Amino acid sequence: MTFMRNFLWMLFFTPLLGMAQAKNTTNTPSTIRMGHSIHITMKPYQNTKIFIGTNYGKNKTLADSCLLNEKGEGVFESKQKLTPGIYFIVSPKYSILFDFLIDEEQHFKIMADTTALDKVIITGSPDNTLFQDYSKNINALFVQLNNLQNQFKAAKNAADSAIFKAAYLGKDKEIKDMRNGFIAAHPKSMMCFLLNVMQRPEAPPVPVIKGKADSLYPYYYVKNHFWDQVVFNDNRLIRTPFFEDKLDEYFKNYVSREPDSIIEEVQYILTVAKTGKEIYPFLLFKFTNKYISPEFMGQEKVFLHLYQNFFAKGDTILLNEASKKSITERAYSMMANQLGLAAPSLILTTLEKKRVSLYEIKSPYTFIAFWDPTCSHCKVEIPRLDSFYKASWKNFQVKVLSVNINFKELAAWKTFINEKQLEDWIHVYQPEEDLNKEIKAGLPTTIRQLYDVYKTPTFYLLDSNKKIIAKNLSLEQFNDFLTNANKKK
Repeated sequence: MTFMRNFLWMLFFTPLLGMAQAKNTTNTPSTIRMGHSIHITMKPYQNTKIFIGTNYGKNKTLADSCLLNEKGEGVFESKQKLTPGIYFIVSPKYSILFDFLIDEEQHFKIMADTTALDKVIITGSPDNTLFQDYSKNINALFVQLNNLQNQFKAAKNAADSAIFKAAYLGKDKEIKDMRNGFIAAHPKSMMCFLLNVMQRPEAPPVPVIKGKADSLYPYYYVKNHFWDQVVFNDNRLIRTPFFEDKLDEYFKNYVSREPDSIIEEVQYILTVAKTGKEIYPFLLFKFTNKYISPEFMGQEKVFLHLYQNFFAKGDTILLNEASKKSITERAYSMMANQLGLAAPSLILTTLEKKRVSLYEIKSPYTFIAFWDPTCSHCKVEIPRLDSFYKASWKNFQVKVLSVNINFKELAAWKTFINEKQLEDWIHVYQPEEDLNKEIKAGLPTTIRQLYDVYKTPTFYLLDSNKKIIAKNLSLEQFNDFLTNANKKK
């Protein structure tokens, strides 16, 4: 990995950034030319194709290619501009050679040799000059900082520890001062933009007000200043390897897991990003993918908000037909089974051809298990469910409604029930003729849609009024939920 590439990752993982000297260099030529034309000499390559790569959030993608001649010379050229950000040269074997910056002025020259990638020369691009100078100066300071850290760890007594700690803090301050000096000297440069995106606010000391410490103040200070100097409609954000990680960090550490809190943050970010041609769809699909199958129970409410407030209002033009159909069907499948809602009505049939209604089951809790007797995962989970039921859930007066969603496998279903001795459960299924009636009527009321059964097994826990109180949990989590609920009682 080249020196410049090491530097970029060092910037991301270490929030102590700076510059060795402030130069009076501007990054914006008086006249910006159209398109991009990047001349490159890349030794010792001859008569081969090389590439320009860039970031798309955490992922990497190729942005352009050129064919080098016998002298290793070529041109990356197009009438279209590249989105400014961090780019890198990619070898014929698709390995990353070195990083460089793309700003608004996209006509410059690169001279490089694979045997000396720390001596890349870029001319005609003031932003890359700043980038290279900054890299060389700051790297020396980080080496000194790391040495002081190692000396502090190896200190054999308190006196030496104090000396190295003081020296470390002094070097830390020097780096911060350099960073702030660079930002002040070059506020419109690409490096300034990158530094602003990467840095996190430092938590202030806990203030004491009227003799009482406000321990939450540092947390809220960091949260409220986390995105200072960052505007979410800036397309350059996705051309960095660190914006998406910072976004994930923010939602993990500074946003409540409650769906309404997440919705408030997502709504604000997407509203601001709406005018960003590239960043807006990136963020919309990132949040969609995250909350269509959320990590925590109830957060699918965020996906429904995205569907109702963005996709359903015209943003499906961003999707191909298959994706549009998938997202729409998924949204409709979730609408009827949110936490706190009354469970959709179920009138199903037992093996003895008796009709059973969900709302006729009288019990403090009803546990619904949708499963398929041919599903390998179900064959593991359903007996485990029975173990929890017999160990404690039965004592909690839980009724288990076991729903076979595969009417073609009634014999296998009955055999499995008998072999595993799934006693005291209410075993039901939907006959094929009932399903066909629903489909013929054009009603979105099949079991799979009503209860969002896109995988098996799928579990729900209902209270005495048949309101949904838990879903999409592991059996262990359902057990904890029921245990805690009964302790409260």
